[in-house]
Amino acid sequence: MDAYELKNLMKQQKESGRLYLEFLKVPALSMGIYTLPAGSEDPQSPHTEDEVYYVVGGQAVIQVAGENRPVQAGSIIVVEANVEHRFHTITEDLAVLVFFAPAEYSRAPGAIA
Repeated sequence: MDAYELKNLMKQQKESGRLYLEFLKVPALSMGIYTLPAGSEDPQSPHTEDEVYYVVGGQAVIQVAGENRPVQAGSIIVVEANVEHRFHTITEDLAVLVFFAPAEYSRAPGAIA
């Protein structure tokens, strides 16, 4: 069994100096912590896998396929593969658990099956 504590994952992500820290990857699923400081821009582009975001803290707006929706702690957002999306108008530091199914980049061109 693998088990994780959000507090420890958040600390690891912060210490990594990166916006995204993947902490689980198996063929059918991957998970990570994604953070964006208030006032920042979300640099991500569409992924080749379906994705679920669970907002654990902060406030922002997410745009998915041209539709905007405010998000805050407790929001759950589903984004289908290859759909343009990004967080914007980040008014409080944003922390998000990200779930990819199958694992992130497993459907990307050149990925090893």
